[in-house]
Amino acid sequence: MEVVILSKKKQKEQQKQSTRKLIGIEDITDYSLQTAFGELVYFIIHPTNISVLSDANVNARIYALMTVLKGIAEIEMLCLNSKENFDENKQYLKKQMEEETNPVIRKLLQQDSSNLDRMQVQMATAREFLIIIRLRKEEEKVGNDKSSDIFPYLSRIEKSLKDQGFTARRANNADIKRLLGVYYEQNVTTEKYEDYDGERWVIIGE
Repeated sequence: MEVVILSKKKQKEQQKQSTRKLIGIEDITDYSLQTAFGELVYFIIHPTNISVLSDANVNARIYALMTVLKGIAEIEMLCLNSKENFDENKQYLKKQMEEETNPVIRKLLQQDSSNLDRMQVQMATAREFLIIIRLRKEEEKVGNDKSSDIFPYLSRIEKSLKDQGFTARRANNADIKRLLGVYYEQNVTTEKYEDYDGERWVIIGE
């Protein structure tokens, strides 16, 4: 009986937790993902189509990656599903639908927007490659002067990737939320991820 009561109590506590806590996320900053296992910084790597490269060029790319791996001790790698970005196209169609007075034309514009959603779902088999840096505890404890130590360190890593011929950029807050959405639920159609459910309906000052 005691085991059942404890189980129900634990279940109620879990129901009160936010989605972030349930998946082990403490915070999503402008440049990192803070978890119970450390602070993670993501670098998005633009893939190279090696099928059109010569053997010599492929070997050069492998050697460049080896150089990066040897130079950065904290490096981790991740490959996950990606999506094509039709956000600007969909925003344009949405604007046209709001301005269009002809219901037939408006319906056609809606169909075009729905077609872009289907295309994104079909293209979800695309891949995205990431370099992950897990910040050490001493780097996390810099405090308010954090940027004086961490940002130059991250900039050196980004420069190292680019010096080896990789097209890379550090993931920002929106990128990290998009990566989590694709990873956890294969969500390839959401244009903007909210920090809280229903956030888009909140009007500040009213």
